[in-house]
This record gives sequence, structure tokens and C-alpha cells, in this order.
Amino acid sequence: MALLKLRWAGWVRAAVMGMALLIAGGAAAQECENPRVLRFSMVPTQDSLRELSYYRPVLDLLTKNTGKKIEFFMPTSYASVVEALLGKWVDFGILGPETYVIAKRKSPAVEVFGTYHRAKDGIQEEGPGYKAVLITKKGSSYTTIESLKGSVVALVDAASTSGGLIPEHVFPRQAKIAPLKQYFSRVVYAGGHDLSAIAVATGKVDAGFVASHRFMETVNAGKVKLDDFNFLWYSPLIPQDPFVIRNTLCEDLRKKIVDTFLTVDKTPEGQKYLQNVRSLRIVNMSDKDYDIVREVTK
Repeated sequence: MALLKLRWAGWVRAAVMGMALLIAGGAAAQECENPRVLRFSMVPTQDSLRELSYYRPVLDLLTKNTGKKIEFFMPTSYASVVEALLGKWVDFGILGPETYVIAKRKSPAVEVFGTYHRAKDGIQEEGPGYKAVLITKKGSSYTTIESLKGSVVALVDAASTSGGLIPEHVFPRQAKIAPLKQYFSRVVYAGGHDLSAIAVATGKVDAGFVASHRFMETVNAGKVKLDDFNFLWYSPLIPQDPFVIRNTLCEDLRKKIVDTFLTVDKTPEGQKYLQNVRSLRIVNMSDKDYDIVREVTK
């Protein structure tokens, strides 16, 4: 009987210790992340380092508000930014709309919190939206969608919303033509919206798809001229590129990052940043704002 009581006491102690370990393990698993260095990234352009300079004022503001050093993760593709977020190499950044939908599907830890409210600029309308645009070189024989049959067209990236998803799935339906790879003799990927515009301007391709705001950035950088293009098709309005953050970061840290962006128009540093990216402010966005992109991907 004494031996039985001794064994029973041992089992109880073991069970209690086991429960304690489980509780401790569960608590540890739920601990938030508070890295010493915050890493930022964005979907790539032809000159990502030059574009990064546009963000320097707000990144300096983030350092001030969070007390943390900000480092830039250099992307090699749209997919590389997603993988960096999922692998915790990047803490916050700017994705394309479709890239965000892909990232969110892979991990609920990727959370959208805002986007640009763009200023009116050439073919870019004011507001938190933009359009995919089909362009050709002015002076060429490609002045209508019909004239493009059998020509060469440039997309941007398979994971680009306006430079991949919309051209492949929305444009043929609205233009009432065959799928791109049947309608055009060749479909190529330029690798960036600026590169797509430059390829059209230099005659390397006959037509190209670009995002309205990215195209205007290329114009404003002096790489192409607005008057050198025909604009043959505009897509429905697409929500602007989402600002995202990993929601596994500690809540107070997330709040400091999000608040810095959403109130950026209230500071001199922020005003300089907004001028750089030709926007009036950054507005709050939620996951459901990108349902229009999900509908297209279906």
C-alpha cells in the first residue's frame, strides 16, 4: 500500500511537471517578437536603391519613433519579398496587390495596414487606386488592340497585379480577344514596370502593360516621355500597393510602425517622403479591400 501511494505521488508530480512544461511552452510560443533591428523591403524596380532613397525620410522617422535601426532587404523578385516576410527576414514592407494576396494565403501573419493616396499625375488618378495600362509607341502602326494581333507584348512579372494578373485574366475578357499567348506572337516578362515602358519606347517590344503610377514614376525620372506613347486600354481601378507588417511583432512596436506611416503627412520628414512618391497621404486599408484581386485570381 505504501509503495502504491509512493508511485501515485510520483505520477502526480510528473503530471504536474508535464502540465507546467506544456503551459510554459505554450506561453513561449505566444511571446511576441521585438527584434533589435527592423528590416524593410518592397517589390523590386529597375533601380530599387534609387527608389529606396525616396523612403529615407520616413525610415529615419521610424528609427526615431521606434528607437530601432532600420535595414533594407534587397529584393530579387516579387516572390523574394514574400519569402523574406514568411522567413522573418523582413518585418514590414510594400507589396503589389497580388503579391499581398499570395503572401496572405501562405501566412496569416502578413497583415495589410495602409496604402498611398496618390496625387493626380499624368495618367495616374488621385486616390488610393491605380490602373493597368496597355501602351504602344506613338508613331508605330500599333494604334488599336486589333492592330496588335500577332505582335510582341511585354508583361512585368508573373506575380505583378497590373503587369501580370490583370493583363492575363481581365484584358482578354474585356477586349473580347483570345488569351494573350494566342493573340500575341510572343509574350515576354520585362522584370519591372519601368523596363516594360522602356522596352516599348526603344522598340524592343510592340506593346507593354504597366501600372499607371509606376509608368508616371518612369516618366518623372526622365527615362521616357509621356507624349511618346499611345494608351490603348485601361483596367478597372485596382487598390494601391499595400503596406504590410508581420503581426507576430509586439503590439506596441506594430502600433509605432503603423502610426508612423498613417500620420506621415503631419511631419516635415513625412511631407518630404510623400513628395518623393507623389502622394498626398497614406490611408488605412484592410484585408477585404483586396478581395477584388482575389476575385480575379479565381
